[in-house]
Amino acid sequence: MKLFSGNSNRSLAEAIGQYLELPLGDAMVRRFADQEIFVEIQENVRGEDVFVIQSTSYPANDHLMELLIIIDAMRRASARRITAVLPYFGYARQDRKANGRTPISAKLVANLITEAGADRVMTLDLHAGQIQGFFDIPTDNLFAVPLLARDIKEHQDLSNLMVVSPDVGGVVRARALAKRLDAPLAIVDKRRDRPGESEVMNIIGDVTGRNCILIDDIIDSGGTLCNAADALMKAGAISASAYITHGVLSGGAVSRITASSLKELVITDSILPTKAIRGAGNIRVITTANLLGEAIARTASEESVSSLFD
Repeated sequence: MKLFSGNSNRSLAEAIGQYLELPLGDAMVRRFADQEIFVEIQENVRGEDVFVIQSTSYPANDHLMELLIIIDAMRRASARRITAVLPYFGYARQDRKANGRTPISAKLVANLITEAGADRVMTLDLHAGQIQGFFDIPTDNLFAVPLLARDIKEHQDLSNLMVVSPDVGGVVRARALAKRLDAPLAIVDKRRDRPGESEVMNIIGDVTGRNCILIDDIIDSGGTLCNAADALMKAGAISASAYITHGVLSGGAVSRITASSLKELVITDSILPTKAIRGAGNIRVITTANLLGEAIARTASEESVSSLFD
């Protein structure tokens, strides 16, 4: 087994390597003057079980092309099996035709990864579960809920705890966390007037006197989460914290979170935290290295991955 990494989140790849007691493979990923990407694998991978770790986060297109070119280089170097490990799968929010004459970009990206030469895909908390079916190769969708539940038990006040889904679409994820914490569930019902903006309309469930934990897979602009936190506090909640798997946090999201009524935002390192995120007082980052490392180890040894979440 050999591990390789692109440039999107090398610190996470190194942490996974430390968990597996395996150094990262030697691969050169550089750019020509016009930003064209060039990859050279600088060690023998013939007949090896290769894992390529790369999040397709900002800049999404550059990191996606890096991944595709690394996979192609591995295939042409006669690797026995190539697994694309995507802690964050970009383009996952484009999983259906929401309007006429729009693409299903998640399916396109799945096709690109498959055609590049990947034999298997491993990812974390897909935005929509059906994206697994977009791939014609085996795909493992790992869940961060056990990781988040453990952190909540270690760092949060469990008295009067209530798990809250920030929208109706995230109820399944919130229910899974609530079951692990033996906590009740509430739902924020919102209406989105235009992309990037949301208006909280109603809270389904009584949050009075509760310590509320908002749970979701992606936070981008932060508008939905901040509105939900404000609505919970107005409804009588004692506190509002949030646990999100993928901290995209684009634009002015970090300052918006810092100035919000959120007691704490906890994200994972599936996307490399920026300097602004690391410097924010109420944002904390937890690592997925052990979870991904164990899943990689089990895949390499042909053991069960799903038993990680029993």
